[in-house]
Amino acid sequence: MARILMVDDRPENLLALEAILSVFDHELVRASSGEEALKALLTGDFAVILLDVAMPGMDGLETAAHIKRRDRTRDVPIIFLTAVHPDAEHAFRGYSAGAVDYVSKPFDPWVLRAKVAVFVDLYHKRRQLQEQAALLRGRLKEAALAEGASADEKADLAAELSDRLTAVEECFAKVRPSVPDLDAAEDLVAGLARLRSAIDALAPR
Repeated sequence: MARILMVDDRPENLLALEAILSVFDHELVRASSGEEALKALLTGDFAVILLDVAMPGMDGLETAAHIKRRDRTRDVPIIFLTAVHPDAEHAFRGYSAGAVDYVSKPFDPWVLRAKVAVFVDLYHKRRQLQEQAALLRGRLKEAALAEGASADEKADLAAELSDRLTAVEECFAKVRPSVPDLDAAEDLVAGLARLRSAIDALAPR
């Protein structure tokens, strides 16, 4: 289950977001200000943040800047919510602050669900990659300790890890064309390539 942070100072907008996203089996977390959003982000990992641009006090741009300065949250994608279609200058400020996309109010349910689904899928692929990387490190350590492992045992280990990685690669390939956050996508590609190289090096020649 993924967690989605919804940030808007107007309760009716939060209700609308909940109604639209309730079709997913995700945990929806509310915040009515930038300060509340920053506190919520201390409670665990989030797949995506839906952040209102125009809020009293700390607005969306300032909140996004704080989010991107934190090591723990800098890679969480931010979709800005705005009542008007952003002009070039406004969009530039938003993307510079760390936004990966914009959604205009009133929300189009299908568009919003589609955008959120992409980032949730990407979040799950990242988690899978982290789990496979941890597994690979553990198995490589086992292989290093097992000096007497036969060529067949090493081949079996390499085949097992290769199959696991192939499953992740295939899942990611399906969602990659829909991912607007190019940096995040490229990070995953690089991570997958490193895992593939390590597995290839493990396989007996």
